Amino acid sequence: MIDTEIRSIQGAMQQVNRVQGRGIVLRGNDIDTDRIIPARFLRCVTFDGLGAQVFADDRLQAQGQHPFDQPQFQGANILVTNANFGCGSSREHAPQALLKWGIQAVVGESFAEIFLGNCVSLGVPCVTATAGAISQLQTAIETDPNLALALDLEAMLVTFGQSQISVVMGEGIRQMFRSGQWDACGQLVAQGEQIKAVAAKLPYLAWAEAL
Repeated sequence: MIDTEIRSIQGAMQQVNRVQGRGIVLRGNDIDTDRIIPARFLRCVTFDGLGAQVFADDRLQAQGQHPFDQPQFQGANILVTNANFGCGSSREHAPQALLKWGIQAVVGESFAEIFLGNCVSLGVPCVTATAGAISQLQTAIETDPNLALALDLEAMLVTFGQSQISVVMGEGIRQMFRSGQWDACGQLVAQGEQIKAVAAKLPYLAWAEAL
């Protein structure tokens, strides 16, 4: 089962309070954005199709043994990795590629700051835990890839089977997810009437209509 609990606010802004489904393990520190989505794929006009190319070079080298190719992890939506994930260049294509593959949340020891910010703008929560807790979670997923996982942004816990670990997220970011303020487009739509009211008072818009 894959499910992200999303609630609509004023018909537009979306809260993200809980992500549940199955996990996929990608072990290793300092996995950079060039590995997540190699530079040759950045020439795309839209982000559509990037999911098929996520970790393209690593997967080619692994010859079918990369976690993103292994059958037991297909359909997983919670990525569990290690330290300094998403380092390197600031390309927003990296979290886009993960999202297009199906990743809805990332649990790790630490994240590169720009990568983290790009994930927030997509509604993909990234939470951290201690190295020991991450190792425990990774081992549990590898032992049973069908293990049910749930990330709860209210309790700040990841529950898996009969176990759980505490996770951390900056309080400001956590409130953005829980209030829906991460959703910039949603905020614009939610404030549509106020925007129209302000626009009606701008004389240069009336001039443009006259032309």
